[in-house]
Formats: sequence, structure tokens, C-alpha cells
Amino acid sequence: MDNFKRNLEKYAELVIRIGVNLNKGQDLLVEAPIETLDLTRLIVQKAYEAGANFVHVHWQDDVVTRNKFDYASEESMDYYPEWYTTMLERFVENGGALLNIKVPNPNLYDGIDASLISRASKAASTARSKYQQYVRTGEFSWCLIKAPTEAWASIVYGDLPEEQRVPAMWDAIFKFNRVYEENPVEAWLSHLNTLKATHSLLNERSYKALRYRATGTDLRVELPEGHIWLGGDNENSRGIRYVANMPTEEVFTIPNRSGVNGTVASTMPLNINGALVDRFSFTFEDGKVVDFQAEVGYDHLARLLDMDEGARYLGEVALVPFDSPISNVNRIFYNTGIDENASCHLALGSCYPINLKDGTKLSNAELKARGGNSSLIHVDFMIGSAELEIDGELEDGSIEPIFRAGNWVLTF
Repeated sequence: MDNFKRNLEKYAELVIRIGVNLNKGQDLLVEAPIETLDLTRLIVQKAYEAGANFVHVHWQDDVVTRNKFDYASEESMDYYPEWYTTMLERFVENGGALLNIKVPNPNLYDGIDASLISRASKAASTARSKYQQYVRTGEFSWCLIKAPTEAWASIVYGDLPEEQRVPAMWDAIFKFNRVYEENPVEAWLSHLNTLKATHSLLNERSYKALRYRATGTDLRVELPEGHIWLGGDNENSRGIRYVANMPTEEVFTIPNRSGVNGTVASTMPLNINGALVDRFSFTFEDGKVVDFQAEVGYDHLARLLDMDEGARYLGEVALVPFDSPISNVNRIFYNTGIDENASCHLALGSCYPINLKDGTKLSNAELKARGGNSSLIHVDFMIGSAELEIDGELEDGSIEPIFRAGNWVLTF
């Protein structure tokens, strides 16, 4: 077995053992692009070796996805099959686990009217709202992982000869996920302990608000009473721990829905449902986006903000040091699951109720009353840089530094 095949097998075992942490007797749903055939086959093998009851692969293809927008009727953009959402809901309720090989193609919808993309996205988000609630409340184990496709690798590593792009992407993914370590599972467990120490200290500090300063950014974000910092792995409703995103470098919590004021500027492009948005900024008043700018993808951003009433409010605040394994590669990956782990970020839209004490037991109205936000969307955007400064405001009004020059100054 050559080195690449050995590393691919290690990666497959890692996402089964650490990512979804598959238990004996569980079903597993794998969502995978057709270009990831070799990895997907190994994942299925490792799942059955771990005792899976049944593994189903839902194959995805960019050409098929694009065909809908090129050839389907405009009315079909407002349709999403109920039978599919019912399947997802029953799958979760029966204790299944989800592994999604999340691969972007930022150019997928080039030339497509932004309104059509927005309509299709809203139809899907509306139909999948109950399922997404299961995701955000940690009802079941789910994990997003990455694998190269030619289209994605050619965007990220377009400066390399064509034959080197996919191998370069694999090398990055293996590094980010500690596959090259002698014992990747042990390396991950150590990393998760480091993230736990970080969010444990933040929970001890129990900041009233965070203050951000950088070029184009002067923002104050209140944190609600009872907020909980998390990061690394989470526990589902059945007591199984899982890692929702691989790689992961963040710790995150819930902002107060109506307590965000000031302006914040993006530091990385954002891929919104296959459409690129770049060099954008938001102005918040009492939690709501009241003004925004975007040099690229303005129409796509405008339609995202109009998705529903909650889309103009924040649902997540996350801290990631600038000096981190992904950031140090000095590449933009146009994939939120990677880029958000190279940069401090915020998220428009729905919060994660797991970030609020007893939050998973609350209705949307009760969640809102305690400072949480509900929406059809949850879209992370990156604001971290080598100049970012963040202060923590304590209950007594005193201020202490958290980040300077983009990195932690708190001692863990």
C-alpha cells in the first residue's frame, strides 16, 4: 500500500472514530460528491468495521445540481421534496449519524440569476427546518469533512500546474486533520482537550460583551446571561460525543440577538450557495443589520439578508487565533468549514441552542426572549486578521484583553 492510500485509510478511520464517533448498531448516512468515490468507499468500510447497522450513500454531482438552474422551470425553484425531508427526520429520530463530505464550487452558479438561487435555497431551508433544528440542538451526531475535487482544487491551488492541484489539496486536508501524526486519533483527542481548556476558561470569565477593533471594524457584541462557550466535540441527546466539523480550531458561543452595535468588515470571501461574495461589511444597530456593502456579490448578499426576519441578526460568535494551522497555510479555501477555522468569525441567522443554558428545551419564542436568534439560515463570515483586537467586558464593567495582533493573550 502506497503512502497516499495509507493516509486515505487513516483519514476514513479518523472521521468514523472521532468525527461521527459511530457506535455499534447505528445507521450512517454519507453525503458525498461522486469525485470522492475512493474515500467514500473506505468510509463505508470503516463504518461497517465499527459495527454500523446500515450505511447509505447519497451521491452528489455539480453537473446535476447546475442542470436544475439551466433547464428546470422557474416555478420548480420553490419546490423541495417532502419525502426527502421526512427521510432525514426519521433517520435522526432512529438514532442515525450523518457524515457530509462538504466540497464547494464557488463558480457553480456563474451566470445564474441571484433570485433563482435565493428561491431554491429558501425552499430547501424551509422544508428542512425541523431537520436543521435537530442539527442545531445536537440531537444526533453529524460531521462535515473535506475532500478535493478538480474544480475546487483548481480555484485554491490555481497557481500550481494542473496535475499538482488535487495532490496539494489532499496534503493540506491531511495536515489540517492530523493524519500525518503517528497516531491521528490520539492527536485529535489531545487537540480536543486543548479546545476544552480554552472554552472552559471563557465560561469561567463569563464576559458580558466582546469588543472588536480592526480596519473597518468597531463592534460591540453582548453575550446573553447563561451563554455557554463550546468547541471541539459536542455531546448528542444520546450521550455520544462527536466533532461537527473536521478540521476544527474554533471556540464559539451565542451572541445577544439585540445587543450587537457597530460595524464589522469581512477579511475573506464568502461562498453563499455557490455564489461568491467578497469585500463586504455590515453595520448593526440593536442587533440588526441596518446597512451593508459588498464589492462582489452584492445581490446575493442582499437576498440572503432578506431570507427571513432573523437573517439580519447574529447567531454565533467564534474565536480562532490567527496563528493557527490553517491560517498559516496562507490560502483562502472558499470553503466555510475550512476558512472559519483559520479566522475569527460571526454568523448571520440561527443560533445554536446548545450555547445557552437549557437552550435545547426552549421554543423559538422562549429562545428569543433569552437573547437567541432563529432563522432559516446560518451563514458564517470571517473577520479575523493579524491586526484584530478583542476585549472582554466583565459584569463589573472592567475590560480585559482577549486577542492582540489576531492571537490569544489570555493564558489557558
